[in-house]
Amino acid sequence: MKHLEKLLWWLITGKRGGINRARIIKKLNERPYNAHQLSKELNLDYKTIRHHIKILEENNVIKPTGDSYSKLYFLTDEVENNYEIFQEIWDNFIEK
Repeated sequence: MKHLEKLLWWLITGKRGGINRARIIKKLNERPYNAHQLSKELNLDYKTIRHHIKILEENNVIKPTGDSYSKLYFLTDEVENNYEIFQEIWDNFIEK
């Protein structure tokens, strides 16, 4: 099992709030969003989004571009290039 696969399994299934982190990853695969937009898109409190963004950023799953309020978040190249790993976790764990 690759490092990224282990990391995603842990972030999504091994920690509280994993489903929300998975939803953020799924949204960011569609296009970049800022925290406020993610909050509206996912119908989650802004502080909740910020909390999960921080965890995903610290684990190099997402990366910001821009400054403060206008920061847009993207998937890191590694996650984007291996998105099928995330999709498998989503299909087998979250969708059921």
